[in-house]
Amino acid sequence: MGGQACVFYGAAEFSRDTDFVILADAANLERLLMAMAVLQARVIAVPPLSLEYLQRGHAVHFRCQHAEAAGLRVDVMARMRGVAEFAELWERRTTIEADDGTIYELMALPDLVQAKKTQREKDWPMLRRLIEADRIACVGTPSAAQVQFWLREGRTVALLVEVARAFPDEARQLAAQVRPLLHAALAGDEAALEDTLLREEQAERAADRVYWAPLKLELQQLRHSRL
Repeated sequence: MGGQACVFYGAAEFSRDTDFVILADAANLERLLMAMAVLQARVIAVPPLSLEYLQRGHAVHFRCQHAEAAGLRVDVMARMRGVAEFAELWERRTTIEADDGTIYELMALPDLVQAKKTQREKDWPMLRRLIEADRIACVGTPSAAQVQFWLREGRTVALLVEVARAFPDEARQLAAQVRPLLHAALAGDEAALEDTLLREEQAERAADRVYWAPLKLELQQLRHSRL
C-alpha cells in the first residue's frame, strides 16, 4: 500500500520501507507474527504490536534482521483516514504476477490514491504521478470507471482539462454532484482550476492533521511511559 505499490503502478518512487495494510483480527495477527519471525524482525518504535493499536489506526514499525532483508523496515496498518475497511480493500485489490511467478496483492489504485491524501509533502507529487501514469497507460477506449477516477482524482490542470474535454458529459455530471472544480476544467479556466486544486489539497492536509492529532498524542504518551 506504499511506495512499492506505486512502483508497480508505474509511478516510480524511491522507498526505504515496505508498507502493508492487513486484516486486524487475532488469527491474522498470529500469521503476521510468524512472518516477522521468519524475517527476524522486531518492533522498533511505539506502539507495540497489538490489535488495539492497529484497530485505532496506528502503524506498527518493524526492522528486519534476516540476512536477505537486513535493515529493511516493514510498516503495518489496518485502518486509515478515508480508506475503506479491509474486506472492501481486499475485494477490489489488484493482483500482479511477476516473471518469476511471485504474486503481489496491491491496494487498488483508487484506494491507494485515497491513502496517499495525507499531510506529508512527499505524498502529493506521488498522487499526481499515479493518476497521470494510469491515464498514459490507457490504450484504446477507457472504461467508465477509469474516466470517473481521472475526473474525481486528477490533480493537474493539464490532465483535468484534457479529460473533461474528451468526456464532457461525465465531467458535467461530476461537476454538479461531487467536484465543482470540473466546471473550470470544462471552461478551460486554468487559473481558477489551479487555485481550486490547491485549496482542495490544503483541505485534505488539514483533515489529516485533525485525524492524527489524538493518535500522535497517544504515541507521545507511550514514548514517555517507555522512557
